[in-house]
Amino acid sequence: MIRVAIADDEPMLRESFRLLVSSDPECTVVGEAADGAAAVRLAKSRRPDVMLMDVRMPHTDGLEATRLITGDQATTDVRILILTMFDLDPYVYSALRAGASGFLLKDVAPADLLAAVHVVAGGHALFAPSVTRRMIARFSAAEAISDTGRLDVLTNREREILTLVANGLSNTQICDREHISMATVKTHLNRILGKLSLRDRAQLVIAAYENGLVSAGAQAEVSRRRGEMR
Repeated sequence: MIRVAIADDEPMLRESFRLLVSSDPECTVVGEAADGAAAVRLAKSRRPDVMLMDVRMPHTDGLEATRLITGDQATTDVRILILTMFDLDPYVYSALRAGASGFLLKDVAPADLLAAVHVVAGGHALFAPSVTRRMIARFSAAEAISDTGRLDVLTNREREILTLVANGLSNTQICDREHISMATVKTHLNRILGKLSLRDRAQLVIAAYENGLVSAGAQAEVSRRRGEMR
């Protein structure tokens, strides 16, 4: 059972999300919050697997709440799925930097939102298609942020695995491509996360983009062929 919490300052939206999540027999709603500060308290008290987080909320906004939740050892396992009406670059990048595992617009189809909850609960990253396209453009630009020495702590094999993750391959696809076991893939990923002080697949993708491991053209082709949200 996936434990889901909802943080949004609009009562009608909270109710809509609650009814939708509750319609999934594999999910249960464990609490609701009307602002960011309440969301942080809810995360600490209920420890949900996934929290649906609005961006614009009073007192403490969703981005700051995300940072506080993912940065606290007591709630670091809570996966944040950002839901917003505003498809704006600063929100997207700030949310990912804060530790969010996904970013969707509130007009997402109900079935896609439920699928997103399952994806994020499984430790994967998920972004709206428009977000994926802009991430590709942003990090292929010459002025993209770069920290070339950051990946020096990784072995050559770990860099290879990181590149495959950033190019959209699932753990199963990495197993098939590299002829290694699932346990080996997970061991590599856990070591990469630890060495780079990152928390999940979403931040691995950002690190790969920032350090030039990913070809924007190749990633665009992956997005086009798979035709799915990340």
